[in-house]
Amino acid sequence: EVQLVESGGGLVQPGGSLRLSCAASGFTFSSNGMSWVRQAPGKGLEWVSAITTDGSRTWYADSVKGRFTISRDNAKNTLYLQMSSLKPEDTAVYFCAKWGGSWAVHGMDYWGSGALVTVSL
Repeated sequence: EVQLVESGGGLVQPGGSLRLSCAASGFTFSSNGMSWVRQAPGKGLEWVSAITTDGSRTWYADSVKGRFTISRDNAKNTLYLQMSSLKPEDTAVYFCAKWGGSWAVHGMDYWGSGALVTVSL
């Protein structure tokens, strides 16, 4: 059974940093591209970042470029999202997702349950 479990969410002040983790199991993690997707309160899903199987290529949404860094540790079956210079508009539930044939949001075939990040004073 494929499982993706996010952790590391919480409340942080504007300008602060936070690192999300996603523990993967039930599939060959090192053979699959992975993504982070977020959903702000009352809004739709927004693709945030993606990474290839070996971490050699990464992509970012314009809204987070230069502030967020995606990475992975295939030995630990874990995906990360380092978030810096956080803004209130980064407040959202963050999901990790497994590549399912397309890098589009709806091209992911498995999703975690999400981690809430709240950026506020």
